[in-house]
Amino acid sequence: MDTCCDVGIEAAFRDAASGCVFQVGDPRTRPELWDRFLRGALAAYRRFGVESALEYQAIRDGGTTSCFIVGLDPDGEAMAGVRILWPYHGLDEVHALRAWAARPGEQSFRDTLAERLADGIVEVKAVWVDRQTRLPGLGAAVARCVAHAAWLHDVRYSLMTASAHAVARYVGVGAGVAAEVAPVPYPDRRYTTVPLWWDAHSYRRGAVPAQAALIDDERAQLIRSAPRSMSETTRRGSRR
Repeated sequence: MDTCCDVGIEAAFRDAASGCVFQVGDPRTRPELWDRFLRGALAAYRRFGVESALEYQAIRDGGTTSCFIVGLDPDGEAMAGVRILWPYHGLDEVHALRAWAARPGEQSFRDTLAERLADGIVEVKAVWVDRQTRLPGLGAAVARCVAHAAWLHDVRYSLMTASAHAVARYVGVGAGVAAEVAPVPYPDRRYTTVPLWWDAHSYRRGAVPAQAALIDDERAQLIRSAPRSMSETTRRGSRR
């Protein structure tokens, strides 16, 4: 099975602002690290009363996750992270579409997905930050992880959905809002959720220059942390 990164190499980067080391892992070969990621994600989602959106029981075995990135503080505590789903082969696999099912915007969303599918799409879920610690720069570092997701899989697009109040953070690291897709109340009526895209060919033009520079530096760290080049260890992810 090809994954986004050979977990034996433990590719990682350090975020200077928060002091956290962001580790790339595979749930199947790093179960203890995956467990720390899940515990942190569940606590973060529960804090906002949206734990159902995490789908904890469905994802805990790691089988639907290509890889994950978790930010560890100097004591090894999980402070933030993202979960990445396999590159999609068909529209029916796209998890985000479930929130738009039978709602306005569903067909527009399907159309935008269909236009991009041939160039490769990974979806990012379970984006979380331990807000009790208030580490500086941690939110921006997690947002940059979403930009890394497509690169790690050697595809063009990263997809995620986000509440409207959080969109600015992701736009700052190069995300584009799918304005043609009507927003939906997800995971409940307190939130207005929209799809976001990172296009590997153009995201730098929209990113804040300082954030674009940090993405470049983090990718260099990921490459240096691996004994083999990322081009040898990244593929368009096949499932088990």
